[in-house]
Amino acid sequence: MLPLGFASGLPLALTAGTLQAWLTVAGLDLRTIGIVTLVGLPYTLKFLWSPLMDRFVPPWLGRRRGWMVATQLGLIAGIAAMAVTGPADAIWALSVLAIAVAFLSASQDIAFDAYRADVLLARERGIGAGISVTGYRIAMLISGAVALILSDHIGWQSTYLLMASLMLIGVATTLLSPEPSSAITPPRTLSEAVWGPIREFFSRSPAVGLLLLIVFYKVGDAFAGTLTTAFLIRGVGFSPTEVGVINKGMGLLATLFGALTGGALMARMGLFRALLLFGLLQAVSNLSFMVLAWTGKSYLVMVSAVAFENLSGGMGTAAFVALLMSLCDHRYTATQFALLSALGALGRVFVGPPSGYLVETVGWVVFFFITFLAALPGLGLLWRLRDYLNTQPT
Repeated sequence: MLPLGFASGLPLALTAGTLQAWLTVAGLDLRTIGIVTLVGLPYTLKFLWSPLMDRFVPPWLGRRRGWMVATQLGLIAGIAAMAVTGPADAIWALSVLAIAVAFLSASQDIAFDAYRADVLLARERGIGAGISVTGYRIAMLISGAVALILSDHIGWQSTYLLMASLMLIGVATTLLSPEPSSAITPPRTLSEAVWGPIREFFSRSPAVGLLLLIVFYKVGDAFAGTLTTAFLIRGVGFSPTEVGVINKGMGLLATLFGALTGGALMARMGLFRALLLFGLLQAVSNLSFMVLAWTGKSYLVMVSAVAFENLSGGMGTAAFVALLMSLCDHRYTATQFALLSALGALGRVFVGPPSGYLVETVGWVVFFFITFLAALPGLGLLWRLRDYLNTQPT
């Protein structure tokens, strides 16, 4: 799970923040850079072709690992081609390659998410989710911050070629990884691959409640996170360096520790109790930022708030991924996981735009209290679904 999570997370920054930095250093105008940000669309639209990856089985390594190794080899070629092309004289060719890399990366995510849900036993889902999230975050750090540092020393072309070579970690791991322990029959037709996952999910009595839970479980956490950096710099007066070291650096370590700790605790607590405890911690962690807004600039309060928020967020993410895995029928894992994860992102997308207006209207203290309140509907839904979730294998 660790190296496969790493391979899943590595390409993301190479078509997002790191690519944006490369274009900026190369002197491209902001309008062009803004348009190039659209190359990330495949990540949000991946559910559209996930039924194909449920329906068709490559002639090598099985339904999940076959798609994984095919996309990983494609990513090596695509990232290397980006390195050779460069933005100076061929910006649109580079953009097309970036779209291809984003498409292959999103496709790898589809296959890996399905493989993880299929191969992990029920009692392994929590720790498996935590470990794979850890690998994903480490990869984002390497293809993001580390890649930017390397570009100053070895140049952009060599940096991207190095990133392409790191994808070999995913290829080697995929080749050595086991097949799921139980045989799974894929959909017989493409029509079944498209509509079967939807019919199967809505055949469950609490289907609508489960969908609402997926939307609202992480909303409060995401709501508070939309303006955290702006709050720390403008709201309470910390310097960008202080925010970078504490919020980004220490925050990342706290998130990784939270994901691993949450995954380990889930093996003992079970799905429902873990979701409830971690959800409560996520909600209360928002109040720590309210305390910081109330007390003003304080390093002790800032460090405590950042550590608490990222630790509980990591725990909640591990439990949330385990929840999505538990809700997938193994015949349709690729499609159902892609759809459910896209649904889970909806809340995080829509809380961003009103956040700034809300802060200007009510101030930071009240804003963070509102983010605490925003976490409560998800917890209420979770409690109403406790009987169903307690019947899920643990």
